[in-house]
Amino acid sequence: MTPETPGAPTGEPGIAAGHIMALRLFDIAYAIDLAKAETLWARHAAGRATRARLAVTPPKAMAFGVPPLAIGLDPVVLEIEGVATAATVTARLYDFGAVTLLLRVQAAGLGWRDFARRMNAMEDALESEDGELLWRGCLDHVRGIIAEALERPAGSGLTEDYLIGVVHAFDRPMTAAQVLAQADLVPLLSGEHRTLSEASRNDLLRRQFSYYEDDLVVLTWDRAFIFEPRGDSDVADVLEVANVQLLEMRYYDELLDDELPRMNDMVETARGGMNMFASRRYAALARKLYTLVADVTELAEKVDNALQVTEDVYLARVYGSALDLFRVGLVNAAVSRKLDIVRDTYTALYDEASSARTELMELAILVLIFVELVVALTRH
Repeated sequence: MTPETPGAPTGEPGIAAGHIMALRLFDIAYAIDLAKAETLWARHAAGRATRARLAVTPPKAMAFGVPPLAIGLDPVVLEIEGVATAATVTARLYDFGAVTLLLRVQAAGLGWRDFARRMNAMEDALESEDGELLWRGCLDHVRGIIAEALERPAGSGLTEDYLIGVVHAFDRPMTAAQVLAQADLVPLLSGEHRTLSEASRNDLLRRQFSYYEDDLVVLTWDRAFIFEPRGDSDVADVLEVANVQLLEMRYYDELLDDELPRMNDMVETARGGMNMFASRRYAALARKLYTLVADVTELAEKVDNALQVTEDVYLARVYGSALDLFRVGLVNAAVSRKLDIVRDTYTALYDEASSARTELMELAILVLIFVELVVALTRH
């Protein structure tokens, strides 16, 4: 009989310490005054607000551009697989107008398959009518307290969702390689109950990252798995920021999609009518377009700088892969192209306004010359 290799037990592992995190992101305003929001929350709510930072990574290696404001809400009860389950709730406010709500459910004591099933069931519960009411209730509670800190509050209706399964300890010592070999990540990451093809499985597990031999991160479009024995949350925080950037870029993209047809109509209207008022109409419209470009450019830069990466190569790889996976760059490029169209239109309108003013001045000079001639002939 061949002895078993020490430290390499067979069978699916169990979860000794871990949880499931569900994120929903909203855009609620043009900007949020975080200092004022912190004061308002301290005044009206029993919970305490703090400025978020990466837990383990040194600030010089990777840090928030403007640290978001983290606030704790009262726990909620979520029905998962027919069982009332307690969930902690945290909100994060970003200065460029985004809010992230995070629900956390403990998963210690579950077997691996139960852990995957619990994650899928939690997603189903949060996507149900009751789940939607729960998300909206938490958001309305936060928004009601910090209303005075919102600059140009608005409800775009855009949201992003992300689900993260986190394990801090299995019921046995495990390396990343052993986790991949003994725990089937596919049902957890795909949410599918049917068996996937080999190509689909390989594609789902393609974005894997490890820094030490006993940690692991696997990313997909709407889910992630994190094995982090040291208990820090830096990877989850980085994934949250990447989702926030996607949400905001989508918002600007849709905003410009709505503005471009309206801009064309305004340009046509400005070009119609009496020429003597053309310069004034052109100038007014040019100022409106310039304001739009300035607002979107300013906030887009804030979003781009939401997380500043310098020295932490591992987190930078995870962050860069998440941005690529979420196609943030493609949406950002679309926003830039549309901004270029608005800028070109602004330049053309400015030139037309200048030309119209020049024509008006020339006409005025001709009228004055004509009047002088008439006066001179009348005297003689």
